[in-house]
Formats: sequence, structure tokens, C-alpha cells
Amino acid sequence: MFFIFDVETVPDFDFVRRVLNDHESDQELLLEKASEELARNKSGFLPPMYHRMVSWVGLWIENTGGPKQKLAWSGEDEKEGLKQIFDAIGTYKDFGLIHHNGKGFDIPVLTYRAMKHGLQMPVRMHDYDIRYRYSRHNIDLVDEFSNYGASSWPKLKHLGQLIGIPFKQTGEGNEVLAMFERGELDLIEHYCYEDVMATYIVWLYHQYTAGSIPEDQFNNLKDRAMSKLEDIQAGPPK
Repeated sequence: MFFIFDVETVPDFDFVRRVLNDHESDQELLLEKASEELARNKSGFLPPMYHRMVSWVGLWIENTGGPKQKLAWSGEDEKEGLKQIFDAIGTYKDFGLIHHNGKGFDIPVLTYRAMKHGLQMPVRMHDYDIRYRYSRHNIDLVDEFSNYGASSWPKLKHLGQLIGIPFKQTGEGNEVLAMFERGELDLIEHYCYEDVMATYIVWLYHQYTAGSIPEDQFNNLKDRAMSKLEDIQAGPPK
């Protein structure tokens, strides 16, 4: 079994204030300062340590590639959300993970936030065959397509455009904070679900290209996944 997942986050402003020793600036100015002083990239996007989770979506798929179960959470009680995703991931004793930049962002976020809230992660997430950089049980599409950093890292949106699939219809990652501040948690979860389904479809293409899935099986799974993605993109929850 494999767990395809994605988490959505917003800056942990309380933590950022403590790190920068700034308890006076408004949120917008604080974020500007944090982008300048804490970010390690040109975009100013904060590293995983400075984020808090507000939503996650996971999709269990069988070893044959077929989807089995969707699980999700969104809310302001981050500790409860972490408990739920750890329970979800721990459903099966032997599992693998599939994600897009999960090694660089999502898994570090889960690790930092588990530490903050005093929670234990599923033991298997720290097993060698999950932690090993070239593990076939912890598949990061960023690594797969960049040949583990030998080439540039592809964006999920661009991978979708490459194979003719329109992704990111609900919103963009930089819109999550605004949605959160408007109380649009259902919309954030919907956006997260779209990312998970997009990741699943790109993974199917990768598996087929690598010769791991026969053509008839690939076409069947792809068509079903595309139909589901179209349903998601038809409109967010009212």
C-alpha cells in the first residue's frame, strides 16, 4: 500500500515573532521581515520549521496502483490534525509514501509540528527504507524527475501542463493564508485534494513511462483518475 498525501500550511506567526524577537510589527510587516531574514530562497518562502499545518489530504492506493481510500482533515486545531494524519499513515504496517516535494517540505513540517505538540509519528516513517534517500518506499516526484537533484526540480503544475492536464484550478499555494484568514477551510482542503489527485496522475504517468504498469492498466487508472480530477475542478464546496 502507498499513501499519497499533501499538507497545506500557513506561517506560524507566534513562533516567527519569538524567533525574530518582534512583538510589535503587524502580520504583513512581520512576514516581510521573516521572508528577508529566515527564507533561504529567492521567493522568500519560509522554510518548513516556520509553518503550521491547516489541512491535509491522503489517498491510499493499492500496490496495483488503484485508489482505495481518501482521508482528509482541515481546521485550526493542529494537534488534532496531526493525530489524524499519523493515525491514517499508521493504518498499515508496511506502507510506502508518494508525494511531490514531501521530503523537502511536507515531511519536515510534520516532524517539526509533532515535536512542538509532543506527538509520536508512526515508527515506520523513521525506518531505513523510508528515510533512505533512494528508497522505493518513499517516492518524491521531485527526486524522480530531477534525477535526485542532477537536473532542475519540476513544479507539479508544470508537470501537469506537460502531459496536458490543467491543475491548480482551486487556487495557488500562496493563496492559502488568505483563504485561512477568511475562514475558508473547506476550500483549502478542496485545493489540497486537487494537489493529491494531480500527484497521483503524474505518478501514474511516471510508472507507465518506466515500464512498471502495463498500457491497459495505465489507461484504465488514468481515465478514472482524470474523471475524478475533473469532478474536483468542477467547483469547490459551497
